[in-house]
Amino acid sequence: MTARHCLFAALLMSAASTSLASEPEYIARDYVGDGVFSQGIEGPAVGPDGHLYLVSFGRDGTIGRVRAQADGSGKAELFVELPAGSTGNGIRFTADGAMYVADYSGHNILRIDARGHVEVFAHEPRMHQPNDIALAPDGRLYASDPDWKNGSGQLWRIDRDGSTHLLETGMGTTNGVEVSPDGKHLYVNESVQRNLWMYDLDDNGGVANKRLLLNFPDHGLDGMRTDADGNLYIARYGAGTVAIVSPQGRPLREVRLKGEKPTNVAFGGEDGRTVYVTLQDRGAVETFRSERPGREHGGAAAR
Repeated sequence: MTARHCLFAALLMSAASTSLASEPEYIARDYVGDGVFSQGIEGPAVGPDGHLYLVSFGRDGTIGRVRAQADGSGKAELFVELPAGSTGNGIRFTADGAMYVADYSGHNILRIDARGHVEVFAHEPRMHQPNDIALAPDGRLYASDPDWKNGSGQLWRIDRDGSTHLLETGMGTTNGVEVSPDGKHLYVNESVQRNLWMYDLDDNGGVANKRLLLNFPDHGLDGMRTDADGNLYIARYGAGTVAIVSPQGRPLREVRLKGEKPTNVAFGGEDGRTVYVTLQDRGAVETFRSERPGREHGGAAAR
């Protein structure tokens, strides 16, 4: 690329950033249109390159990458095809740039490098189907593990050496999972039972002092992430909203979406205040601006 082209690209991105900063907060708009991803769309996470990564680009068993365009939309492309028998769900990126993917059909946590090389980081046959994953500040992963057929679920910790540790069983349909910004608390929700639970985390990654933060009266719960203040952004499956809840369990706001079945959320953008939402019923991605940046939001700003 010539110096002139580099300058032109920089000017386009600068203009896009200026436009983004002027967008109203908590108003959803389309980022990737209908049908680009399958109904398995999930896992959104922004990588160290600043691009958004999601599972099920075009069909299940794939991971797509979405590049931001100068007009504020996103252009999706295939990043990698997963091995036969693997189906991705939640995605997280560690500080070294590696991508970790919950592989629910293979009962794995996969590790994928920047070149798209896929390997099994952790395999646990006792898992029903690892669903969402959360990355703690100390590098440990936590995975929800629902058993949809029986309305139950489990909770796992995956250590940095790939070893798996069952933290709790006999729960409801565990789905969204997240860690507080200070790494001292773990949040887990149950989709069918509509409960939001909170645990204390010890120095070894163990959980204690489980308590109910909030029970929602209707619709389902799916993936969730925290902002820098610890507020939870929860995909409300069937309600067509993202609920924002304080660390103490107080409802703060609901963001109305165009689709009705959001499955997960992720923070990104140059200032970390852009929220991306995956929509199962649309196979699409919506986005809105938040007042605060995410705890994790990828790119250079998060490093």
